[in-house]
Amino acid sequence: MLSVENVNLHYGAAQALRNVSITAEMGKITCVLGRNGVGKSSLLRAITGQHPVSAGAIDFNGAALAGMAPYRRAKEGIGYVPQGREIFPLLTVKENLETGYAPLKRGDRSIPEDVFNLFPVLRSMLGRRGGDLSGGQQQQLAIGRALVTRPKILVLDEPTEGIQPSIIKDIGRAIRYLRDSTGMAILLVEQYLDFCRELADHVYILDRGAVVHEGAAETLDTSEARRHLTV
Repeated sequence: MLSVENVNLHYGAAQALRNVSITAEMGKITCVLGRNGVGKSSLLRAITGQHPVSAGAIDFNGAALAGMAPYRRAKEGIGYVPQGREIFPLLTVKENLETGYAPLKRGDRSIPEDVFNLFPVLRSMLGRRGGDLSGGQQQQLAIGRALVTRPKILVLDEPTEGIQPSIIKDIGRAIRYLRDSTGMAILLVEQYLDFCRELADHVYILDRGAVVHEGAAETLDTSEARRHLTV
């Protein structure tokens, strides 16, 4: 289980997170929603070690992550799919997937068959450069790369952003399959309300850097939740 307790995060004098506490349980999909600029991506940067927290604690399966470098967190089992995908445009699809080998022991360095079962298009494009793929295909590649690291928790930052509806459905099916078949925890940051309503077991809403709502996915339809999601 991932546990974030009373985390604060600053960019210089600006405070992005204010006493944020969330949990992401194994075998469940946890969704964090909110408008632009409320701290969702900052929360993921704190969890993955890309930006230090000012206060608070982050633990994963009993291990304290404070001060741990991002590559160490990857070795602990945190797989990250960043906003904007951040694939390597000049590397082939196969080479992009193989960058996920970095935190693995030499004997574990292979591409899991699940990557190709979930996203068959990647198998047919192994020799193509990442930059030649469509946005949806790049998103599938970014998720596949994270899965190569054999994560215990998969952290995704707005995976539906700018993606065509058919690919969104494929990504949703993949996320549901990973939860049900592997028991991994999935932490999903999103703005697409319907996507979270269909997938999430538990939801949090951030506003102005603080958690303002928590509950089951069904609570997204309440007036109190919608008040923090409307522009």
